[in-house]
Amino acid sequence: MSSQPARKPQFRLDESLLTDLPPFSRLDRRQIREILDLAVSRRHDAGSAIFDEGAQAERFYLLLDGHVRVVRITETGEQVIALHIPPGQLLGIAPAIGRETYPATAVAATEAITLGWPVRLWPDFVCDYDGFATETYKTVGKRIGEMNTRIMELATQQVEQRIANSILRLINQSGRKTDEGIEIAFPITRQDLSELTGTTLHTVSRLLSAWEKQGLVKSARRKIVVRDAHALMLLSGAQPRH
Repeated sequence: MSSQPARKPQFRLDESLLTDLPPFSRLDRRQIREILDLAVSRRHDAGSAIFDEGAQAERFYLLLDGHVRVVRITETGEQVIALHIPPGQLLGIAPAIGRETYPATAVAATEAITLGWPVRLWPDFVCDYDGFATETYKTVGKRIGEMNTRIMELATQQVEQRIANSILRLINQSGRKTDEGIEIAFPITRQDLSELTGTTLHTVSRLLSAWEKQGLVKSARRKIVVRDAHALMLLSGAQPRH
């Protein structure tokens, strides 16, 4: 499946789309109008790549709707899920880390809508729009922090703890309350979890099945619901809050 061709919006996007998002929250409506008029909208089918690792970074993006997986390919050709990006965040921000190519592949985890701008506009955004630079670098710092946490987990934690921590992170980022518990708000498979935690599909399946019998989670095709977040937190090794 592939992304739909880039196009200018057929109708003027309303400034309210951006006013509450941190990179643009300090701007007035005139400035936001300028930004929207420079944007190209694109709809991405679930499973399609928004950009590819190693490709020339020609655009940077804002994820308006949907969820995105950031994927790296190892030297042996294995796919590793590095991050998940929720709606309202920037992605493809290679200029913020001094790169001319994308460091990873961004794949739409659900149908997604992005706004994109040519990378040549990056210096103008940084200079002309108050708060854009500081919020962008906060985003970079947060993602680096999450990656460092993942590296520490891989180095120091048992597989059960890593999987529990990954599920807890996902519901903290993108959880939605349902009658059954807290559901991860985008499709996620057991294979996705194995790539996210550096373990095997068999191990993930075995643990999720055991946790389901204990009433901690409910796992169906491409869907995970956490039914007992406190118990899962104890399994992760985190200290409960009092």
